[in-house]
Amino acid sequence: MEQTANGDLAGRVAIVTGAARNIGRAIAVELGRQGASVVVNVQFSEAEGAETAAEIEAAGGNAMVKLADISTPEGAQSLIDAAVTRFGQLDILVNSAAIRREARFDDLDYAQWRAVMNVILDGAYLCAHAATPHLRRSTAGAVINIGGMSAHGGSANRAHVLTAKLGLVGLTRALAYDLADSGVTANCVVPGLIDTTRGASAEGIPAHHAKHSTLFGRRGTPQEVADLVAFLCGPRARYLTGQTMHANGGAYLG
Repeated sequence: MEQTANGDLAGRVAIVTGAARNIGRAIAVELGRQGASVVVNVQFSEAEGAETAAEIEAAGGNAMVKLADISTPEGAQSLIDAAVTRFGQLDILVNSAAIRREARFDDLDYAQWRAVMNVILDGAYLCAHAATPHLRRSTAGAVINIGGMSAHGGSANRAHVLTAKLGLVGLTRALAYDLADSGVTANCVVPGLIDTTRGASAEGIPAHHAKHSTLFGRRGTPQEVADLVAFLCGPRARYLTGQTMHANGGAYLG
């Protein structure tokens, strides 16, 4: 869909963390197509972030790349400040940044545990906390946290990832309560069995996906996740908040 001046998100400003590739990139591009100005956040992958921004701009949208380590208070604040400085406001925050390293619980040391928690859960908190004053000023503020299917159905060798991702559900519900008085919505989108390049095994799919299948006999696309996120950010979803929505082709029925 080409961006138009009358797109559902026209006049909005969005931040998408972890937007270098895969689901994060698809979300950033779709929000741009819907009319939002998009801040593409990456921690290291500046070249890939630039590719995401270029894709947004090629569709007629506005985008900027911001390198920031959102696992630190300073990094998260710098990301929010950059968005407001460039575009004058902030309406949408999508917390998509994640690392998904696998380790048997017996071998999972505290440094590995904290590395995952710092990005997935602390990063979402820090970004939301820094963004809250601006989201409250928006007439249609929205926070979307990107969860993970394995956090709901369980998986081996991912205690740190499952704990962090399920923590996002609790954070989502807390934000729904605490920000409702300003009309800000908060929802969690949980992708599952999506064709991406992250954590791929030799067979080309994440190892923990190998034991699952969908009802449709295929894996989803990042675009299908992005479509759901864009809807939740738009004007037709203003009565939806505090919800956890699964996009997994029926692989997990929650």
